[in-house]
Amino acid sequence: MPPLLTEPLYSAHFRLDASGVAGFFGGDEAISAMATAHLYRGRRWFGWYNSPGSYTVAKRYGQLANSRWWNAVFPGVNEEPATTFGLDGKKGPKYIAAYSGTVIEQTGHIASLLESRTKEIKEKTVVETRKTTPTTVTVVEVKNVIVADDLDVPMMSLKHALLACFPIVVSVATCVTCAAFHEWYSFSLILLGIMANGLSCFVFGSAQVVLKTPHPDANSPPGDGIFVTNHGIIVLKGEERDVNAITKGVFVLKMRGGPEYRAVGLCSLLLVAQFVLQLLLIPQAALFGQVMFVSSLAASWMYTLYLSSLEKDKLQAELLFATLEKPQMTKFKLKNRTAAAVFASLILADRPPDSHRKPDSRKILNSIIPNDTEMWRVWRQRVVQQLDLEGVKKFDLLDCNSIEFSLVEEDKALLATLLHDAQQAYDGYKEFSPSRESREKDPVSTGSNALEVPTVGVDLAELEDSIGLQLLFHTPPPASPSVPN
Repeated sequence: MPPLLTEPLYSAHFRLDASGVAGFFGGDEAISAMATAHLYRGRRWFGWYNSPGSYTVAKRYGQLANSRWWNAVFPGVNEEPATTFGLDGKKGPKYIAAYSGTVIEQTGHIASLLESRTKEIKEKTVVETRKTTPTTVTVVEVKNVIVADDLDVPMMSLKHALLACFPIVVSVATCVTCAAFHEWYSFSLILLGIMANGLSCFVFGSAQVVLKTPHPDANSPPGDGIFVTNHGIIVLKGEERDVNAITKGVFVLKMRGGPEYRAVGLCSLLLVAQFVLQLLLIPQAALFGQVMFVSSLAASWMYTLYLSSLEKDKLQAELLFATLEKPQMTKFKLKNRTAAAVFASLILADRPPDSHRKPDSRKILNSIIPNDTEMWRVWRQRVVQQLDLEGVKKFDLLDCNSIEFSLVEEDKALLATLLHDAQQAYDGYKEFSPSRESREKDPVSTGSNALEVPTVGVDLAELEDSIGLQLLFHTPPPASPSVPN
């Protein structure tokens, strides 16, 4: 039966050899686009188009198939699905726990996502201190982490769904057009591309994303601690169970058929077959059929380019924060690192009145400011002594001329400056932490461990300063003030 219409470009002798680009063109974009199949609900149903880069995609994801035969077809390292699809593998900052003593030199992908997210937060306020190297302190309060077998990924937006329909419509239209003009080579190869990419997207996108986190003992101390990053300090506050989701948690991609993942291997094999057939048959098609084939690839490439432009880390961070019940985050900016270290230590020391645990403030300060000179050791000792005290703290009233340490005059002057930085950090902390300030104003009401002092006829501030200096320098207590009957 002759074709219904006369084929355009029928008499042309030029042949467009598209085989050289059919399997390689747009490969990186196609890999990046396939990695979004798990980050949107419904995304797996929108892969029915003739995608470019089939050979590159097959080589990348075919390595998931794990058996002797599949390893021969797709040689390489058999990574975990989460690593292959970009849900794991990044390195996070160092973590120091304030109560449990845990130190993780290099955290994982989840902590890296949190670090990236904190960079996007604007500073709530600037704590006025001496200006040297500005440092931010971001407080993240984690609680009620959702631990489920399948994370609730967001639904594709209407705009995204309409964009996904564009390459599908173009691929189907070019396929039907080739059939109408009896361009069977191009028709069959476009149809094969639609089926191969659609099945692969469905199989890959059917995996479930799970946040796997260890479960600590019920009597574990609080999970509060800090991340030390290049741009600042991140303070984590929460129970050990919730904090573990960030410090030790990992995304896991639960795919059917593991550990062999035969379906993944078959889809990758189909993509390789698509590439080989395109390599052999596209040059045999007429010019019009070749134009239709390239048009379908061009439309698909534009869509995969859009998908690859999406910020995968941002999408993963949104998924993580939904699992963490959208933790409250507040960023403070301090104008020097010394004040930032004290500010972070004060936040970690802020626990409920009935809590009997104290953070290891010395370890926290050492991790932020590891300087190991005699002057810095004196500074840390003085600051830790004040941090461990209940009530109002006085950092800048400490005696820098104490005979306990033999500091040169220059170091004494620097020590006084650094102690003043600590005092400014404390003043800023009181200003922006009203709950803490209210407890410190009334030390008698802070629980059984509070300091009970007489208040009749006595200047409370002077008495607190006197007691603080006694504890620091171990001097004999002053005579008790007379209290009228």
